[in-house]
Amino acid sequence: MYSILLSTPSTGDMLVSTVLPMILLFAFMYFIMIRPQQKEEKKKNLMLSELAVGDTVLTTSGFYGTIIDISDDTVIVEFGNNRNCRIPMQKAAVAMVEKPEDAQ
Repeated sequence: MYSILLSTPSTGDMLVSTVLPMILLFAFMYFIMIRPQQKEEKKKNLMLSELAVGDTVLTTSGFYGTIIDISDDTVIVEFGNNRNCRIPMQKAAVAMVEKPEDAQ
C-alpha cells in the first residue's frame, strides 16, 4: 500500500526541472549582457563609417581634435590651435564624433 503512494518522478518531469532553468538562464544572459553589447557595437561601427573630414572627435585617450584625412582604417587628427600637431591613429581610437553642423 505504501509503495503505491510513494511514486518516483517521471523522466519527463526530471528533464523539465533540469533543462528549463538552463534555458531561462541563457535567455536572461542574452537579453541582459549579449544583446546590448551587440547593439552598442553596431552603433559604434555606424559612427566610424560616417566619419568625414572636418568632424570634431574625442579620442579614447581623452583628446579633442579635428579629422583632416581619412584612409581605410586610419585617420589623421589635428590637435590644438597651432595646427602643427597632427597624429595618425586608428579609427577604433575615436570614441565620439561631433559633426560641424551639430556644433551650431
